[in-house]
Amino acid sequence: MGEIIVRLDRVMADRKIGLNELSERVGIANVNLSKLKNGHVSAVRFSTLCALCEALDCQPGDLLEFSKKE
Repeated sequence: MGEIIVRLDRVMADRKIGLNELSERVGIANVNLSKLKNGHVSAVRFSTLCALCEALDCQPGDLLEFSKKE
């Protein structure tokens, strides 16, 4: 079975935006955004994904990547 890799840290670095600023823009607690950024979550709401894409001007595929395990 494969896995989903969260690339939020990479997109944030590309956009030169910090965790605190993104947290304010999206309306998500810093702690929860940090967990998402570090891949310590098992699910993401579509509304959260939408808010992140809007704040970062990106597509969901920029934030999430599928890795096939062999």
